[in-house]
Amino acid sequence: MDQSADRPIRTLFVCHQNRKRSATAERIFSKDPALDVRSAGTSSDALVRVNRHMLDWADIVFVMDDVQGRDLARMFPGHPRIDGIVCLDIPDRFDFLNPELVTLLEQRAVPHLERLKHAAERDGRRV
Repeated sequence: MDQSADRPIRTLFVCHQNRKRSATAERIFSKDPALDVRSAGTSSDALVRVNRHMLDWADIVFVMDDVQGRDLARMFPGHPRIDGIVCLDIPDRFDFLNPELVTLLEQRAVPHLERLKHAAERDGRRV
């Protein structure tokens, strides 16, 4: 992670089409001032398609299921961010902002984000 002292944790959420799961994650986590949040999809018809610049930008990348992890490895072979991807294991069966989806995102992503926040604070960085 290449986080400077004066910026939030750059967080990227990725699903297939960037319409439901990752878009919901962006909506709910963007309220946290310690995070700079974006979302994207791996599909060619995603609302916002993931690109190399997004991976370069991110401090942490979350995928919703293993399919996106494999897609990213195929799309960006050898990219250093690929090995650190966090899979949230959330199936593609929820609508945008579905309460159960929100709960799963919070339960599964927050521990990783809190770890990064604590590491930044421990290293004397402002988040």
